[in-house]
This record gives sequence, C-alpha cells and structure tokens, in this order.
Amino acid sequence: MSRVEAVYVAASTNRYFQTASVSPRGLVAFGSGSLVALWDAEDPLDRGVHETLPGHEGVVTCVRFAGNDTFVSADEKGVIRLWKKTDSQWRTYATQQAHKASIASLTVHGRHIVTGASDSAVKVWLAPEGETDSLQELQTIQIRKGFPISLALEVLPGTESLILAIGSTDRNIHLWTSSEGMFVQAAVLSGHEDWVKNLAFRPPQNDGDALILASGSQDATIRLWNIERFTKPTFTPSGGSTSEVTDELLDAFEASLVNLEDTEDGGRQISLKRHVLTVKSSQKGSQLFSVTFDALLIGHEAGVTSLSWRPQNSPTATPTLMSTSTDSSLILWSPSTVLTSSKDGTTLWINRQRFGDVGGQRLGGFVGGLWARSGADAMAWGWNGGWRRWRCQSKETDRETALEEWTEVGAITGHRAPVRSVAWSPHGEYLISASLDQTTRIHGAIPTESTDGTSIPVWHEIARPQVHGYDLIGAAFLDPLRFVSIADEKVVRVFEAPREFVDIVNNLRIAELDSGEENRPRAAAVPPLGLSNKALTDASAVAEVNGDADDARTRRRPFEGELAAVTLWPEIEKVFGHGYESIALAVSNNKEYIATACKATSAEHAVVRVYETQTWQLVGQPLAGHNLTVTRIAFSPDDSLILSVSRDRSWRLFEKSDDGYVPVAADKSHGRIIWDCAWAPQGDIFATASRDKTVKIWRRQDEQSKKWVAAATIQLKSAATAVAFAPVSQKNRSRTLAVGLESGEILLHSSPLEDPSQWSCTLTIDSHLAHVDHIHRLAWRPTGEHDLQQLASCGEDGTLKLLTVHIADPE
Repeated sequence: MSRVEAVYVAASTNRYFQTASVSPRGLVAFGSGSLVALWDAEDPLDRGVHETLPGHEGVVTCVRFAGNDTFVSADEKGVIRLWKKTDSQWRTYATQQAHKASIASLTVHGRHIVTGASDSAVKVWLAPEGETDSLQELQTIQIRKGFPISLALEVLPGTESLILAIGSTDRNIHLWTSSEGMFVQAAVLSGHEDWVKNLAFRPPQNDGDALILASGSQDATIRLWNIERFTKPTFTPSGGSTSEVTDELLDAFEASLVNLEDTEDGGRQISLKRHVLTVKSSQKGSQLFSVTFDALLIGHEAGVTSLSWRPQNSPTATPTLMSTSTDSSLILWSPSTVLTSSKDGTTLWINRQRFGDVGGQRLGGFVGGLWARSGADAMAWGWNGGWRRWRCQSKETDRETALEEWTEVGAITGHRAPVRSVAWSPHGEYLISASLDQTTRIHGAIPTESTDGTSIPVWHEIARPQVHGYDLIGAAFLDPLRFVSIADEKVVRVFEAPREFVDIVNNLRIAELDSGEENRPRAAAVPPLGLSNKALTDASAVAEVNGDADDARTRRRPFEGELAAVTLWPEIEKVFGHGYESIALAVSNNKEYIATACKATSAEHAVVRVYETQTWQLVGQPLAGHNLTVTRIAFSPDDSLILSVSRDRSWRLFEKSDDGYVPVAADKSHGRIIWDCAWAPQGDIFATASRDKTVKIWRRQDEQSKKWVAAATIQLKSAATAVAFAPVSQKNRSRTLAVGLESGEILLHSSPLEDPSQWSCTLTIDSHLAHVDHIHRLAWRPTGEHDLQQLASCGEDGTLKLLTVHIADPE
C-alpha cells in the first residue's frame, strides 16, 4: 500500500492583524491564503508548519482559539468555520455565512463568538453544544458611524455579565454590556486620534484588581483603561432610601465628576472623566462599574498593529503587554516599580524591551504578535508573511527580580504569493523555489538531535539569494553553487553562491560543499535603484550590509530579518535574446546547456533558445515550430533530445546535431493547452499534461523510427497542470508518475517497466497534504545517499510542500 507523509511545509501568514492565534498548549494556527496552517511553537525539534487545513474559499482574516482543541476562523467572504480536533484530526463541525462582507475582527469567550465585518455590523453568536447543531445568532449590533475593526470580550469582575469592547474607525471604543442575555450600549471611550485597531482585556488576577482594557490605535499610541466596581455615592436623595437611586441622580452625579478635557495648553487632551456602567443581573439587581483612563503608552513611531497580554503564571507576576507596530518594532510594556506614589492611583508604564529593526527600514513592519511557551516566547509576523521570535532566557523565578534577557531564535517563513517553480540541487542536498512575491528561496534539511539522541533532518529556509523587482517565474541549479533564474522580464540571470552560504551549509551539516576558490565573494547587496545583486569582497562593504560578518551567524540558520538582507547571492551573468518576458527555463542533465522561452503570440517569438553555460553563447539557431507561448521545456536524460510543449496544444521534439538542435517530431492531439511535460528516467517515453483533463504517454513507434506515438492516455477528473517521473529505485520494477491537478490534488500512477501502455492510479494525495489550487510544479528528489522517495510540490495557493512517498510495488 502506497502512503505519504508531509516532511516540510513553507507557508506565509496573511496580512491581517488577527489572522493568527495561539492555544494554551502552544499550537499556533494562522491564515495562509485560504488555508489555515498549524505550527507547534513548542516543538523541541522546531519543525515549523506540520499541517494545512483546507475549507475556506476566501482569504482567512481571523483565527481565534476557544480551547486547546477548538478554534474559530473567519474569511473575507463573510464565512466563519468552527474547528475541532477529534482523534488527532482537525475538522470543521459548523460553518456559517455570518456576514455579506469581509469579516475584519473576531473574538471568542466560552461559547460566545462575536464577529465584526465591513458591512458595519457586529454579530453575537452562540457556538453549538453538539456537533450536529448550527451556530445560533443572538444579536446584531449596527455601528452607525464607521466600521468595527477590533473586538474584545471578557467577564465583568464579580458578575456573570460579559463586557464587549468594539474599536471603530470613528476613533472611539464602544463598550456594550450584556444584560439578561442581550448586549446594551454602556459607554463610549474617546481619546484616540485615529482608528482603534486592536483591543485586549486583562482579567483581574486577584480580588480587588481592576479589569484592564488596552487599546492600540493607528495614531501610534496605546491607552489603558481600568474597569472596576464603583461604590455608590454616600449622599441620599430626600425622601428615599439609597437602594432606590434614580437614573436622573446618577446622571447628575456623572455630570458633576471632574472633567479635565478643556486643558489650557491645547496639547493632547487627556480625559480623566469617569464613565459609569450599570449592569443589571437577575440575582444581584444592578451593579455599577466605573471606567477610567489609566495610562497613555507612547513609544511606537507608527500605527500599533496588535496588542497581547502575557500569560500569567502566578497571581503576583508583573503584568506585561506586548505591542507590535508598522515601524518594525515590538515593545514589551510593564508598570514601573519606582517613581510612582500610590496616592494618586495612577501607574507609570515603561518600555521594558524593544525588539525588531531600528528605523523601520523593513517594508510594512509587523502585522501582529503573540505570546507562546507560557510567556517565554514573544513572536510577531511581518508584512512579508515570515515570523520572528524572541526567547526569554531568564528562569521564571528570576523574572520578577532581575531584568530579563532575551535572544532571537529562528521561526517560520514562506512565500506570500503563488510559487511558480521548485527545483533540486544536482544531488538533492537542497531545494530552490521561485515565486511571484519576487524572491527565490533555498530550503535545506538541517540535522537536528531529538530527545533520544538520534539525528533527524528538519527543513528550513536557509537563504534568499534573489530579492527582485520582477515576479520570479523559474529557477534551476547548474551546480550546487550556481543557479539560473527567469522573471517577468526579458533577461535570464545567473547567480553564484557567496562564501557565507558555503559556510552556513557546511556548518549546519546540510551538505559538504567544497567552495574551491578563496576568492569567492563574501556576500552580495542590491544597489539603490538597481536590480542586479553586486558582489561584495571588501570587508568594510560586507560589514556595512551584514552588520558584523561573524562566524556565530553562519553556525545557526538565518532569521527572517536577515534572510532578505544578508543571504543574497551575487549575479555573475545576464543572458539576453528574447523579445518578450521569459516564461520557461530548463537546464540540461549534464549542466552544459540551458534552454529558455518567452511569452509569444506569433511563431516568430514562440521559439526555444539554447545557450551553453560556459560562454553563454547561443547554440545553433533558435528552435522554431510553435505558434504560441512555449509553456515547458525538458531535456531527455542523455540530453540528445529537447521536448517543448505549448499553448498551441502541440509538442515538438528537437534532436542534437552538429549545428545545434534540429526538429525531428511533432504532434497536436491534445484538445487544450499543454501545461507540462516530463521524460522518464530511462529516456524511452515522455508524458504531456494538458488542460483537456488527460496525461498522454508517448514512445517511439519502433527503435529505428523517428515517429513518436501515444502509448497511453490517462483520463483525469480535472485539468492536469504538472507531471514528473519518479527516479529509478533498485527495488521497484515499475515506473511511477506524479500528476498535479488544477484542483490541487496530486495523483500517483504506476506502470510496469516493460509495458508503458498500462497505467493504474496507486495513490491520491488530497488537499490536506497537497494543495488547494493549481499545482505549478512537481519535482522528485534525486536519489543520493538517502533512499527515500521525496516529492516537492508548489502551487497557486502560495505553499511549498515536501512529501515523503512510500511507493508499494503494484501486485
């Protein structure tokens, strides 16, 4: 029985500040396109994302855990899904079309779920108790002015009533309290000068403590509000008892409270007005709560994107608030133990730690942040979808007394746009991917010691050799230290590894590379307004780009902040020739030739150009014959033939001669565009995959003939977009063909070696392990010392996956 398991998943995080959430056990769930990705942040081996959950049709905007085994996710089409883990499988147990517009915020407390969307409505839902029931809508709150962009829900201290805070684009915070099952408007907190983008409640740890509400805004400030029980005034109305305090009296009392809004200096007005909330409950009659403004935290230079309170391990622990901002900084705030007198009742909050980049030169800064490992890890994800993580090195007992020591540790990364290409280095040591997010990335397996002492290869991104100004379409290795890439431009670019990359690969034992040359450049940088990576050999220039080019950095994997800046490869060659943007690239098996094609609407441009890789000169004449864009090129295993397939629904074969490659065969039997083609390792057959929902297998009519005929046609349920033959293994007496579909599934078909006309489907890899959209490329790992059959795949959903496939012999 063939089976498959996921080894590595690279997925980026969506650009929504509530798209990630962490469970009490340290499982992070985040939206990656329309998938929900799961990452165990407490995994001792640090294996990154281990599963992706399909289900949403729109981009996932919010995820919130309701416990260790349940979470709620929402998307931009207004749908919410409730997920539950049963028998170690996550599955949806309730789905609801909650809003007509995109859901911008979501909060969960017990069975209550509150959603806010860009249709100006906030809806309160009750989660089903059984798995067969649906969500019950309790209430709809219409926001009259502005949109609800942040929500927080908590229990009022000493009651069973809930308090709901709604942050709005009208720059106010609206407080609603639940009274006999329905929420009623209680107060409006003003003070922020821009949109209120995030809210976070900190429940009281001890009796008598206040419930703290933190609000962060686009105006770069954070405000803290104390909500505590309010003692009734001591004066009594004439002719009545204190228990019958009328609403008019209360209103008069509120109006008589000090109002310091009209300050003389005309600066930022700090309102000390006390808002009084009345909460009616069936058991205790009505209770009063006051809401007062407590502190203004100023430290960020740009809008605050998320707030999160540190999990408390003991009731006496210092409260700590994490905030992230678009200025690329993450700040930890806590109250100062000095400089304040307890008489005035205010707290002085100070900036304890600041992480991230000074000066905010990284585009977009941080989108959001979370705590993990019970408050020992502070993590944030950035505009490009990668995470950064800092770990507190102090023991829990020391945290109260000493200043904490924090160090950055590695986290997870992924492409934040469709991944168009994936290719292996010649011996399968590592993998290169190219994406429309304008980067190429190299992923390698780092041997990591597990608890029982065995060494397990754990995959991570180890370099980002090209950060470009054009969308990248393809990349392929010439040797372990050189690769070629094509982008949405006419130029083909060639890159060579810097010494830094060689050091990282050798030090982390990913592979043993012999750099060979002492004069290999140390690193590379992109000049301002330039597109080409320039080599840096001068020590001062390297230090300027890389900070301290020390050995310590090459002994660990690069962090997200370094990948984009210091792991670039210098560009050594540009190859010109095509009249339009590049679309296809192939490297010959002996690495002596590359073949390229460009977008074309006429026969004149629908040609394949072959270059030799020593002098980068054209070999022979361009290979003509197609009428429209050539979508894929493949060299036969002995490089004697070049196969090209095209949008014009035909394939063509060119044979090597003294004058370059010359046409020998062609066929046009597919009914729609041919997306991909692949040669079998023996070189006797090849496969073509088409949008007409078939894969055709072709072989020579007889040994002397130059005519190729279809030996088999594999019928599929959706368009075939990628094909790849598995490498030959000693054990198997059969061929294996992987087929990627437009629906995101991967099918494995096998056939006896002697008879390529008989194909049977041996395994279907569904969207849980494969993809949820058009698969762009499949690549089997070249078999080296490892005897595993591993398949890398990439697709339109922006994920890159590496699967280990255990192929059973067909009976």
